[in-house]
Amino acid sequence: MHVFSGDGEAKFWLEPELQLAKNHRYNQKQLQEIQSLIEEHYHELVSAWKKHFGS
Repeated sequence: MHVFSGDGEAKFWLEPELQLAKNHRYNQKQLQEIQSLIEEHYHELVSAWKKHFGS
């Protein structure tokens, strides 16, 4: 999952477990907020990914 904003860019792996893969310019607080949102919507995100990419 890629996250972009005027503040920075980050990439998180969703599987096999949620994990930060790359961070550019987000501070720790921002990363925690992003990760929290991903956790809240984890099943929706994984489902949409699988539907889109067919895996």
